[in-house]
Amino acid sequence: MQRPAEKKAGVHTYISQWPIYSLAWSVRHDKPSRLAIGSFIEDYSNKVELVQFNQDTSDFTTDNRLIFDHPYAPTNLMFFPSEDTTNPDLIATSGDYLRLWEIHDDRIELKSLLNSNMSSEFNSAITSFDWAECDTRRVAMSSVDTTCTIWDIEREVVDTQLVAHDKEVYDISWGGFNVFASASGDGTVRVFDLRNKERSTIVYENPQDRSLLRVEWNKHDQRFIATVGMDSNKVVILDIRFPTSPLMELKKHDASVNAISWSQGKGHQICSVSDDSRAMIWDVVRPGFQSESGGDMEPEMWYGTTAQINQVRWSAVELNWIGIGFLNKLQLLKV
Repeated sequence: MQRPAEKKAGVHTYISQWPIYSLAWSVRHDKPSRLAIGSFIEDYSNKVELVQFNQDTSDFTTDNRLIFDHPYAPTNLMFFPSEDTTNPDLIATSGDYLRLWEIHDDRIELKSLLNSNMSSEFNSAITSFDWAECDTRRVAMSSVDTTCTIWDIEREVVDTQLVAHDKEVYDISWGGFNVFASASGDGTVRVFDLRNKERSTIVYENPQDRSLLRVEWNKHDQRFIATVGMDSNKVVILDIRFPTSPLMELKKHDASVNAISWSQGKGHQICSVSDDSRAMIWDVVRPGFQSESGGDMEPEMWYGTTAQINQVRWSAVELNWIGIGFLNKLQLLKV
C-alpha cells in the first residue's frame, strides 16, 4: 500500500499515522531501503512499522501486516546487523524489555522476550541497546538501574551484567569485539572491556556535571566516540587515545541536540539533529585535521525542517542516505 508522501529534490517524506521517535535501517542485501519506525504515544500501546522506500520511483510502501503493537514507546530499534541473507530476518526493540521479532512476508512474530531480572516482578526501563556487528550473538543494553547487560541472544541468556555507573545509563555503543562505551546520568562516558570486567576507563566527564544522554562509537574508525549531554547544544567528539580531553566540540546548534549518527562509509562524518529543527553534517576527523579549529567549526551542510527533530540514523549500506524523524514524519535525505 502506498502512503502519503511529500516530494522535494533530495528529500523524501513518509507521513506516519503516529508521532515518530525511533528509527532503523535494514542492512540485508535483499531488503534495500527498508526502515522501521517506532511510535511515541503517551500510552501503553505503541506501534512499530516497516516502511519500504523505492529509490527509482521515490515512493514509500507499507503493509498493514508488517505493523506490530509494542508495549510503551520503543527506546531503540535495530535490524539484524548483517548483510548476509542466510541470517534470520530479525528486528530488536527496547522499552520495558529487550525483544526480538521475526519478520515474515505476511507477518511479524515475537521470537523472544529477554528479561534480565527474573527474580523480581518489577523491571527497570531499558534506555537503549546496540547489536554487535562483529559478533551478532551479542546485544548490549543500558538501563536506568545503573547496569549494562550483555545478552547472548542465540542462547537467550545473560552473558554479563555490570553495575556500570553511579546513576542511570542512558546509552550504549559497541566499539569492537568485547569493547563498548556507555553514557550516564553521572555525567561520564566509560569504556568497558569484557576481558577485564572489574574495571572501566572514564574517557570523558561532563564539566557541567550534567547527564550524558547519547554516545555513539565510530564503527569505521574506532579511535573516535561522540557524546551529547542533556539540554546541550554541543556534540563532543572524543579520541580515546587521549581520554578526558575532547578532540573538539561542535556547537552550531541553537537548541538541545537529540541524536547523533556517524557515517558508516566515510567514517569522518557525523550527523546531529536538534530541537532547533536542523540536521547538521560535520566533517570532523578527516586526515590532516587540526583540532584547534574545532571550537568554531561550521557544519559541512545542514538541512532545516518545520519541527524539532527527535532521531537520526545514517544508513550503513546505502551510504548517501540519512533518515530523520520529527512529528509524524520520516524524512530520507540524500547527501
